[in-house]
Amino acid sequence: MSAQFDVEPGRDVGGAEPIATTTSGAVRGRWDGPVAVWRSIPYAAAPSGAHRFLPPRPAPAWDGTRDCATFGEIAPQTMGNMVPVDSDLRMGEDCLWLSVWAPRRDGGEIAHSLETGEPRPVMVWLHGGAYCLGTAAQGIYDGRKLAETGDVVVVTVNYRIGAFGFLDLSSLPGPFTPNLGLHDQIAALEWVRDNIAAFGGDPGNVTLFGESSGAGCVTALLTSPRAAGLFHRAIAQSPPATTVFGQERAAGVAKRFLELLELPAHRAVELLDWPIEKIVEVAGILLDEVPLKEPGRLAAAPVVDGELLPTYPIERFQAGRSHRVPLMIGANRDEASLFRIFRSPIMPVTPDAVNAMLNDVAASHPELSHERIAEITSAYPDLDKTRGALAMSGDAAFRMPAHWVADGHAQHSPTWMYRFDHATPMLRAARVGAGHATELPYVFGNFGTFNHDPTFWLGGRKVAMEVSGRMMRRWLAFATHGVPAALDGSKHWPPYRPSTRTTLLIDTIDRVVDDPDAELHTAWGEQAVGFG
Repeated sequence: MSAQFDVEPGRDVGGAEPIATTTSGAVRGRWDGPVAVWRSIPYAAAPSGAHRFLPPRPAPAWDGTRDCATFGEIAPQTMGNMVPVDSDLRMGEDCLWLSVWAPRRDGGEIAHSLETGEPRPVMVWLHGGAYCLGTAAQGIYDGRKLAETGDVVVVTVNYRIGAFGFLDLSSLPGPFTPNLGLHDQIAALEWVRDNIAAFGGDPGNVTLFGESSGAGCVTALLTSPRAAGLFHRAIAQSPPATTVFGQERAAGVAKRFLELLELPAHRAVELLDWPIEKIVEVAGILLDEVPLKEPGRLAAAPVVDGELLPTYPIERFQAGRSHRVPLMIGANRDEASLFRIFRSPIMPVTPDAVNAMLNDVAASHPELSHERIAEITSAYPDLDKTRGALAMSGDAAFRMPAHWVADGHAQHSPTWMYRFDHATPMLRAARVGAGHATELPYVFGNFGTFNHDPTFWLGGRKVAMEVSGRMMRRWLAFATHGVPAALDGSKHWPPYRPSTRTTLLIDTIDRVVDDPDAELHTAWGEQAVGFG
């Protein structure tokens, strides 16, 4: 395998088009300023036909040079307003691909090898979207600025989601495997291990990072024996780490899916031949129905299958059995606000829905006494109002799971906790604040990637760019050195320890505070409360 960029005459600013050689064949990218980008390199074969619900297979080899200038098919999903996806992207089953951004070497030369330049740190991104939405092709995840700023190789992974990736049909007769989205991600990490040197990346220094359900995948893979050694640092942004199903619950969801399809269980194998549009349509009904009937729960999520996930990830964290790699983890101050604005059923945002969620928690956790539930609710004095309901919902789904993971992981490995508090004047005025996913443009340096982005209608761009610069430098320093030190005079960020719970509050001016959510810790306690 070639460990260099070859060159071909091209029309791009760089004067030549970058070519790298992978285990499947050569791939041609494009120059985006000083950064080479390859879009939609296959890391596995299309999971179609008999392989639709099975783990990924190696990508078939090709002759000649494959052109990787545009995005390929995105994972089948119900297009909605929660996740902005370009209208020119098309769904399809040939969706197991990744994109790579690699900077030009200093001095401007295009061709380089590992002998003439130090291999670069690699950052592998898992997108979010409640395990049922989104794609690595979203503009917000363009890796050019991150790659250029930190001199790193950035990889964004497309993987199966929803009915094809996180709906466990293994209780039905037929070739059905659980956790296919996680299997895809592991295959992508194996591709990085075997191929990233050809793009100037260091396969021995890989940081796995993700947000929302992508961060939930990060925390799950941190406890999966199959993923051991495939990454060396991890970043989890707003992870729903306790949203993992047991097999009994997964079987119940699968049964309901067949009811909506009007397909008897003994004919489940027919799903291998159904049009993806029909499966996506019915899955969309299920994905809305489950959280409306059972607030706080999702229809699709990772499953404890006894193999890829031997047990609930949060249990392995608390038992000190997560992979021994440095971890950065955190959540946003106003996690649930955007779900109210989008009227999304994914999270309970009304007092009635939150009460239903609490009743469900009490029923599914008989070990939690009524006094314990009362103690939790006492931390939210305005629970009968939308504000209190939003706070509890965001804490239950994201903030407390992040803390429980950090408490467990910090027993054996360096861990850093943050809370993202920054909001532009417009987001404050709209009562979004530091809502779920609002940190994404800061991490990638991609502002204005949403259509008609209103973020700066009331100003605040200059401050946001400064906050973004600090965050990018910390994320990049962590990927490079395993310590999130921004070497620019930024506030020192000490590691997290359960005894002090030292946390970086990211805002116009960063602050380091011991246990900023002390009341919540007291109320929720150290015992994780999940939605499995």
